[in-house]
Amino acid sequence: MHIAMVAGELSGDLLGAGLIAALRDRYPHARFSGIGGPEMLAQGFQTVAPLERLAVMGLVEVLRHLPELLRIRHQLDRHWLADPPQVFVGIDAPDFNLGLERRLRSRGVPTVHYVSPSVWAWRPWRVRKIARAVSLMLTLLPFEAAFYRDHGVPVRHVGHPLADTIPLRSDPLWARRSLNLEWPAEATIVALLPGSRLGEVSRLGPVFLETARWLHARRPDLRFLIPAATPRLHEVLTALQDQYAPTLPLTLVHGHSRAAIAAADVVLLASGTATLEAMLLKRPMVVAYRVAPVTAWLARRLLLVSHFALPNLLAGRELVPEFIQDAATVANLGPAVLHWLDDAEAREALVAEFDALHVQLRRNASQQAAAAIAELLGPA
Repeated sequence: MHIAMVAGELSGDLLGAGLIAALRDRYPHARFSGIGGPEMLAQGFQTVAPLERLAVMGLVEVLRHLPELLRIRHQLDRHWLADPPQVFVGIDAPDFNLGLERRLRSRGVPTVHYVSPSVWAWRPWRVRKIARAVSLMLTLLPFEAAFYRDHGVPVRHVGHPLADTIPLRSDPLWARRSLNLEWPAEATIVALLPGSRLGEVSRLGPVFLETARWLHARRPDLRFLIPAATPRLHEVLTALQDQYAPTLPLTLVHGHSRAAIAAADVVLLASGTATLEAMLLKRPMVVAYRVAPVTAWLARRLLLVSHFALPNLLAGRELVPEFIQDAATVANLGPAVLHWLDDAEAREALVAEFDALHVQLRRNASQQAAAAIAELLGPA
């Protein structure tokens, strides 16, 4: 059994690793090839190109990297033409994966897309392209499946693997000890997560550090923590700290983003999977998002939803403050963080909301996804 996969970024790598483990329960001798990160590689995955080369965000950014992305896609196409898989699973990265899925499906390979593109949020006409490309859509969020059913796309809502792996209650003291922090156990910590891509960090890193300086001027007791997703981002964040906040009581750690979130009292972070992790870890958060100006201009004209942070999308209303583009400023972010630090009643109400959403998403997702894929593949 040869199962092909492409994960587009580190969050997809985590999903892919869980799916590989669940598929191995059904197909113990299966081979897995394509593009994946360290978690998938640890499961015996054979990667054809580095995952980092696909981690491009935004319409304009994708266009700038288009020649390289097309080369990688052509490389994968040649690889699987010579060694055809029994099924292909594209994990997120729709702009890259849907083209591969359409081509493989035309050659008779069943195709699965794991993590719905945000067609329910903007550019809904993409569902026609999806219908041609995929044999099955696997959605993580409950409201997505109804959209695909309405448009005649085979779909299975599997829940979110993070909701399965993250316990309903986490221990901040254990997280702080695991990070070997030198601060007192009772220190008040704000975690800063400006993103897992270089573009995100370059846009949000400076304003996050300036916000931290603003907060520290008002609350000298605060300590700050930044997890760097990759060694390259650690270098970039170190340079930004030296430039924007050289005297701030701030600790940079390699990786361990989930522990950093769990260790924090409040989290200031970029929109994305990290907001879901913060929700599941029951941490109050403030969410920001910045993309290239042209991408933002296009998005404003095409968006169909009033929120962009995952907790707000799941709740159907604003549970946590979110600031996009020019609104992502120190003047907005700083007071929003202080609100969570100072209002215990608001924090308790937020945790109750997060608890309900956590239970809703807990569905043993990796096993559910593997079962759905097994229906396409047939018996081992």
